[in-house]
Amino acid sequence: MKVENLRELLVEELQDLYSAENQLTKALPKVAKAASDPMLKKAIESHLKETEGHVERLEKVFKKLDESPKGKTCAGMKGLISETDERIKEGAEDESVLDAGLIADAQRVEHYEISAYGSARTFAGLLGEKEIVHLLEETLKEEKAADAKLNQIAEGINVDAKAA
Repeated sequence: MKVENLRELLVEELQDLYSAENQLTKALPKVAKAASDPMLKKAIESHLKETEGHVERLEKVFKKLDESPKGKTCAGMKGLISETDERIKEGAEDESVLDAGLIADAQRVEHYEISAYGSARTFAGLLGEKEIVHLLEETLKEEKAADAKLNQIAEGINVDAKAA
């Protein structure tokens, strides 16, 4: 469908995010199971709960817009998850090397989401949708915090992976 205006673009972006977040709720348990570092495992499990909250928040946004959250499948997230699945399947000689790879994968996901939520928030702001801006900003802050937490965890794991 051809996008005719900024509101339609916002809805399309939000539908993409809704698909992405739902894909993540299915993928994160596998990633947590594959992680060996307790802090990484806990961070992934914690982010799964946040991701479920992101889905609920997006549902509120769609309700406010009187739009359906259903749209196309987010191909970007599908690709990122596929790469992580491949990494898990291939494994690594050392657990810390696999964990370092899982962190890199997770940060790619976070950066994708940060970009998408930032754009959607900007579109909503331009359209005067203050409540939606607030909801999207809340999720954006959580995504940035998750990325920062992954950076922190990576500091130790990457050193261990180098020693492997």
